Amino acid sequence: MSSTLFDKVWDSHVVRNIADGPDVFYIDRHLIHEVTSPVAFVGLKSRGLSVLYPDRTFAVADHNTPTINQHLPVEDPLSANQLKTLEDNANQYGISHWGLGHQNNGIVHVVGPENGITLPGATIVCGDSHTSTHGAFGAIAFGIGTSEVEMVLTTQCIMQPKPKKMRISINGPLSKGVTPKDVGLYIISQLTTSGATGYFVEYAGDVFENMTMEGRMTVCNLSIEMGARGGMIAPDEKTFEYIKGRAMTPKGADWDKAMTYWKTLKTDEDATFDKELVFNAADIEPMITYGTNPGMGMGISKNIPSAESVEGGKSTYDKSLAYMGYAENESMIGKKIDYVFIGSCTNGRIEDFRAFASIVKGRKKADNVTAWLVPGSHIVEAKIKEEGLLDIFETAGFVLREPGCSACLAMNDDKVPAGKYAVSTSNRNFEGRQGPGSRTLLASPLVAAAAAVTGVVTDPRDLL
Repeated sequence: MSSTLFDKVWDSHVVRNIADGPDVFYIDRHLIHEVTSPVAFVGLKSRGLSVLYPDRTFAVADHNTPTINQHLPVEDPLSANQLKTLEDNANQYGISHWGLGHQNNGIVHVVGPENGITLPGATIVCGDSHTSTHGAFGAIAFGIGTSEVEMVLTTQCIMQPKPKKMRISINGPLSKGVTPKDVGLYIISQLTTSGATGYFVEYAGDVFENMTMEGRMTVCNLSIEMGARGGMIAPDEKTFEYIKGRAMTPKGADWDKAMTYWKTLKTDEDATFDKELVFNAADIEPMITYGTNPGMGMGISKNIPSAESVEGGKSTYDKSLAYMGYAENESMIGKKIDYVFIGSCTNGRIEDFRAFASIVKGRKKADNVTAWLVPGSHIVEAKIKEEGLLDIFETAGFVLREPGCSACLAMNDDKVPAGKYAVSTSNRNFEGRQGPGSRTLLASPLVAAAAAVTGVVTDPRDLL
């Protein structure tokens, strides 16, 4: 019987089928951080339970970490308490802990792949919705809630109904200035933020085959923003080359054995999906959002659409545009901005900083712009320096900060003030996402760089 990639990985991890209920589903890798794990550990302690497989659990501090002066004590008492609690819990239960100051510290969905925790065919969960990032390696990866974190800690399993299957195929060459982030935002703009609800998505076609692993991670990261449970891309030679030799990948004979299995992880030719969608790469241009959810995005050369053409009702649409201070049929080009943020688990990898540098090199940061350049890990930070990108940034008037989630979600000191506009390479633009009253325009590193040097929304193709 023919199977999809998703079926092959899912079915091999089912411990027990429950009639008319969820599957008991085995988890290979459990990533935890300081925000969604404390209550789960309280549950363990109150019931006198232990962590079943500490060596398959990985603790990383990222949401509450400051991105300047990380060598000093954390000033915010709530953040400091959460970070200390994660460290204490990890030590008590024998879990590896990459806290503030650790050489492997960074955003959990950046450091996982960097260190070989993420592998093809694995099942990976974390108390964070953007766990879908790891699907770029042919893994089934998804976010879970705090009660489920407790369940995985104690049993290494989760109760989970098997999602439906969707395949999104895009073929053809991408146009100048179009990045994986634009591909992801384009898909969400076509499906809306609920268009993939109930599905696990496989991305197929030469657009994804031609992407780097970092680009694939960006696309899979955004799967949750269209309502999907997760997204995945079949592993190939790029995947194997990326993970080979990393700290936690198999070595020697174990590598050869793993490769034999990994090469089977692809959808059979005659396998069927519950839903198939096909897009043309030529229809995608650099994207930018104009509203208050990731589905409210458009090609940067277009005008803001009218309410009649947008799903969700006129009153909701009008409310969103009023919050943003925009109007129907306006052009986004030339709109003044105040902040630029490059970073997050969506676009905090070295490839993203290379793209940003390609625009800002030889130019200067606009005087009206506050820019936060935040690497996704210390490994990314080191590469920025090694490759001479830091020199480019500093010459252009930018400052590189230290790793962390930063301005993606305003759980740390990096908050955009009320009423200010931020061009952000992160993943969500909800009201107040980057700070109370902040206004977020989601975009690629190229669009962010163009805005950073001009002070307004600018088509990056004009600067490339």
